[in-house]
Formats: sequence, structure tokens, C-alpha cells
Amino acid sequence: MILALRSGCKASKMRAMIVLGIETSCDETGLALYDSARGLIGQVLHSQIDLHTEFGGVVPELASRDHIRKIVPLARELLQSAALGPEDLNAVAYTAGPGLLGALLVGATFGRTLAWSLGVPAIGVHHMEAHLLAPLLGADAPELPFVALLVSGGHTQLMLVRAIGDYDMLGESRDDAAGEAFDKAAKMLELGYPGGPQIAAAAQQGNPGRFRFPRPMTDRPGLEFSFSGLKTFTLNTIQSHSPLTEQDRADIACAFEEAVVDTLTIKCRRALEQTGATALVMAGGVAANRKLRARLSRDLRARVHYAEPALCTDNGAMIAYAGALRLATGQREGLQIFTRARWPMTDLAPL
Repeated sequence: MILALRSGCKASKMRAMIVLGIETSCDETGLALYDSARGLIGQVLHSQIDLHTEFGGVVPELASRDHIRKIVPLARELLQSAALGPEDLNAVAYTAGPGLLGALLVGATFGRTLAWSLGVPAIGVHHMEAHLLAPLLGADAPELPFVALLVSGGHTQLMLVRAIGDYDMLGESRDDAAGEAFDKAAKMLELGYPGGPQIAAAAQQGNPGRFRFPRPMTDRPGLEFSFSGLKTFTLNTIQSHSPLTEQDRADIACAFEEAVVDTLTIKCRRALEQTGATALVMAGGVAANRKLRARLSRDLRARVHYAEPALCTDNGAMIAYAGALRLATGQREGLQIFTRARWPMTDLAPL
């Protein structure tokens, strides 16, 4: 699938360059071209959902092998769609972490090798920083500083963003991330994979008053998250009402989604009050949840910014953009292949 997207970036502040972005941190192979003078000029994305559905989650070895199969054909498709050749690239950005190590190595090896063969610089990009910066590609870009809620399959974090690269961790999940909790709840309910969209779809048919699930860690001060107890509560509810009818599944999905949305909203409100920030950025795969978007916009006394739906899940566009910002400051990678399965965002250098 090729997507043509608008960009509201401040391109005039960067030396004109065309950057190829490569994302292979998990189960989606995404490539994109970002022109610092014209903005995002296109992207291609291959999802592995069908590959992993029968397992109810991502199988790392299968993910890595599928990235190997898809990355070269997708690169060719992307360049052809933009009427460009490899010689038109000025730099290559690739996801260096965090993520599945084998999957990361596919994109990093391809990207670094391509950059070396073309004689252009390469930059390894932090996956979650790219998610955080994705809303800046839109026309309604937030002003710094702001609070960021990063919600994905592997991360649930609240950050204070003073500047690009200048981040303070306000709170994060002690166990399952929100996206993981959605996946596990959907698997228990036999709704399919990925869990977020399946839970949301089932919840639309649910009775919101039938069940009330706990809002974890909201009855105490602080900005930490925990979703493992909510997962256990969901399992106990399922077992106590088995065998489930379709209405049971919808009602439980509705209660689960409400609990996650309420928890995230309460924590965001606290973070804004604690920091005095007047803007909230939400990024990551769970940021596409419509109920969460509506609740945050309704209940918070702050302006809420989101990435475009096509930029919420893993994609090459956010990698190309984040890479372009760091390349513009002179950051470069050496010839080594640099990947990290775990990588605290607070370790990044400010721009």
C-alpha cells in the first residue's frame, strides 16, 4: 500500500535532503521517503498480521524472515512510485531500537549497507522517539514543551518533552503495556489479533453498565501504570461467565476498553497538572483508539494532538522524519551495525 501524506514540518530549518526511512522493529515492514524541502513524499507498508494471527501474537523468528523477504521489493516499489532512483537519496534512517533484535537487524543491516554503497550518511533512530515526533508531521503540530503519552504494544509511557531529545520520564508501565493488555484480552475473548481493533469493534456492541473493571493504580498518587491486574480480572470474569455468548464477549470488551481509557485519561490529567504543560501529544498504535481520543479531548484542559491514523502504527515515515531532524544537526552512524532491543529514550542526546 502506498500512501501520499502531507507534512507540516518546519523544512526551512533543515538543509534540503531526501531521506529513506526504514522501520522493522516488530511485525510491520515500513519504508518512506521524506524530503526536508517538500515534506513526506510517500511510503509503503507491509503488515504481518495474517502471518501471526494464528499464534495470537508476534513470533519473532517469523517476523525477521518476513522482513528479509519484503524489504528489497518494498524499497524498489517506493522509489518507483516517487520516480526516484537510489542515487537521489541523500541519507538513510533506520530503526535501531527498541524492538525485536532479529527484526531490527534486518532493517539496520539493509539501511546501513545501502547508505555505505551510495556514499551517504546513515542514522539509527529510536523507535519511540519517532512515534513521539510523528504528530509533528501534521498541520496541527504542538508547541514545545508538551506532555507525551506513548502507548503501543510494548510501551506505555508519560514523558515531559522540553525539546527534541530533551525528555523526562514521568511514568511508565511496571508490567504489561496497554497494547499488550489489549492483545491478551482479545486472545482470552477469542476475538483475534491484533487486539486493539478487535476489542474496540466488539465493545461497540457492548452494554457499558453490565461490568465495571478496575482502573489500576488510579487510587494512589503517581504516574506509573500497571495492566497485569486488569488482565487477570478480565480472565476471572471470562471464566465465571463461560461459556461466553457473543453478547458476553461484547460486554466484557466494552468494560475492558473503558477501564484502559479511564486509566490513561486520569494519568494524563495528573501529568498535565504536575508539569503545568498545556498540550498533550498521544502517539503509538493505541493512539488510534477512537474512544481514547474522544475521552482525552473531552476531559482534559489541554490541547490534544495526534498523529494521522496512518502514522499511529509502526511506519517508515516517522523514522525518515526523526532521522532527518538528527541528520540535520550533523549526527551520523559509523560503519558498525547498531541495534538495541532495549533503549531508554532518556539516553538520547538533545538536538
